[in-house]
Amino acid sequence: MKKIRFGFLFLTILPFFTFYSCFNLDEQVFSEVTEESFIPTEKDMAALLASAYSPLTYIMNWQGYFDLQEEPADCIITPTRPNGWDDGGTYRRMHQHQWTSEQWQPYNTYLTAYEGINNANRVMDQVKSGSLPVGELGDATIAELRAIRALWYSILLDTHGNVPLVTAFTDEIPEQASRQQIYDFVVTELTEAMPDLSEKNDRDTYGRMNKWAAYMVLARVYLNAKVYTGTEQYAKALECVNEIIKSGLFELSTDFSDNFTIDVDYRNKEFIFAVPYDKIYAGAAQHAKWYPPVARFHFGSTFQTWDGSCANPQFINSYQEGDKRLEKTWLMGPQYSITNPTQLVWTCLNYLPSLTCFKGTENHTSIDYGYRVAKWEFDNTATFNWGHDFPYFRYAETLLIKAECLLRLGQEEEVAADLVSQIRRRVFDNEEQAKVTVADLKADTKIKYGTLDWDNNLDVLGDQTPVQFGGLYDEWGWEFACEAQRRIHMIRFGTFSIKNWFNHIAVTDGHTAIFPIPYEELQSNKNLSQNPGYSM
Repeated sequence: MKKIRFGFLFLTILPFFTFYSCFNLDEQVFSEVTEESFIPTEKDMAALLASAYSPLTYIMNWQGYFDLQEEPADCIITPTRPNGWDDGGTYRRMHQHQWTSEQWQPYNTYLTAYEGINNANRVMDQVKSGSLPVGELGDATIAELRAIRALWYSILLDTHGNVPLVTAFTDEIPEQASRQQIYDFVVTELTEAMPDLSEKNDRDTYGRMNKWAAYMVLARVYLNAKVYTGTEQYAKALECVNEIIKSGLFELSTDFSDNFTIDVDYRNKEFIFAVPYDKIYAGAAQHAKWYPPVARFHFGSTFQTWDGSCANPQFINSYQEGDKRLEKTWLMGPQYSITNPTQLVWTCLNYLPSLTCFKGTENHTSIDYGYRVAKWEFDNTATFNWGHDFPYFRYAETLLIKAECLLRLGQEEEVAADLVSQIRRRVFDNEEQAKVTVADLKADTKIKYGTLDWDNNLDVLGDQTPVQFGGLYDEWGWEFACEAQRRIHMIRFGTFSIKNWFNHIAVTDGHTAIFPIPYEELQSNKNLSQNPGYSM
C-alpha cells in the first residue's frame, strides 16, 4: 500500500507581503499573491495552521516527549552501553527521579509546548486582526487553533503544572498560572471550540484537531483531574468517550500491529488523532535508540542504530501467557543475520543487571541485555529518521477510559469488563484467554515491585500495598507500552511515588509527579517561581 503523506506538518507559515511597484502605486498585481487578494479555501487551511502542529514531531525525537513519559516510569530503561549512553547521567536521573531544573527532557517539553502555543497565538491574532483573511472559515479556523493550543496546554498541565498562560502573540512577559487555572483554561477552550470543530474523520482532518480529537483531550484531562486539581471528574470523562463511541467513526484495528506500520495513515480507523511524520522532511530519531549498532546485519539496514533503551524485566514478566502484545511490542531472543540465518548477531535477553546500568564509563551493560522496543515496523528504507505516524489518541484508549470510569464510579462494571475483553480479543487466540472479569480488573497488579539485585531478584521491596484496579492498570500498561503514556498512568493509579522498581527507590514526598520549571526560564522571567520540592 502506498503511503499517503500530507504536507501540512512540513510547511511553515510565511508572512503575507503586499507588493508595491516603484512606478505605479495603483498597479494591479497578477503574478504575486497579495494580502488583499489572498482568500484561502478550506484546502489551504492545513498549510496555514501548520506551525501550530509541526512541533508535535518532537514526541519521538531525542530527549523528547517519549523520553519524558517513559524514562521515569517502570517500563523503559536506558542503561549505560558499551558505546556510551551515560550522557551526563540524564537517564539515571530520570529513572531515579533525581532530575533538576536543567534536565533536558522536561526542558525540551516546556520549550516545544510554548513553540506550538506561540505559533497558534500568532496565527489566531492574524485571523482576528484581518491580516489573514479567512472569510467564512473564520469560526472553524479559530476553533481549531484554540483546540490545538489547548492540546499543548494539556501537555504542560500534566508535566509542569504551574506555567504561564499565554493567549496572545505579544512581547509582554507572562505571569505564572496555577495548575488549576491551566486545567480550567483547557476545559473551557475545548468546550467552547467544540461546536465549530469538524465532525469529519477523513483524509482532510487526519492529524488535525477535529471534534473527536478535542473530546479525547478532554477525556484524558478529566480522567486525570484528581491528579491535576484534587477533584474527580470521571463522569465527565465518561461523557466525552461516549460521544466518540456513539459517532460510529472509529473501531479497533483487526491486528494490534496495524497501528504501527510504516504506511499507516488516515484509513486506520483506530486513530483518533495522529502526529504525521515523514522520514525525509519530519522524521523521528527515537527508533535508533532501541537497537545496537550490529542490528543492521540483522535487519539489513544501512543506517546507524545506537543501542540505548530497553525493557524493565519486571514489566516484561507481568505479561499474561498467550498475550501477543508481548511479541508485538518487544524484540526478544536470538537475532540472526538477514543474509545468514545461522549467524547470531546478538541476543535480546530479559535480563538487565541493575548494578551496572548506570555506572558511566567504568562499567556498561551488554548489548544482549534487555528486550528492545519493536512495536513499530522496522523501516529498511530509512537513512536514519523514521517516518511512522504516531498514534497520539487511539480508539483503544477511548474504550479503556470508559472501562476505568465505570469501575471508579461503580457503574455497569460488567460493561467495563466487556470493553477490556473486546480490546484483548485481537491479541489472544481464544475467548477464554481474552475474557476478563470485574474481579480480574479489581485485582492487584501482576508487576512485582521492588528493586532488583544483580540476578534480577527482588531486593528492596518498598511499598507492597495492592494497587486499586491493578488488573486494569496492567491492561493500560500492556496496551500502551512505549506510547509515551506510562508515567501518566502510574501517577493516576498511585504507583509513581510509592513503588520501587529496578534501580529506582521511591521518592515518597510526591514532588516528582510534576517536573520543575526550567532554570533558564526562571532566570529570564522573574514572574515565575519554582514548583514545590525543587531548588532553583
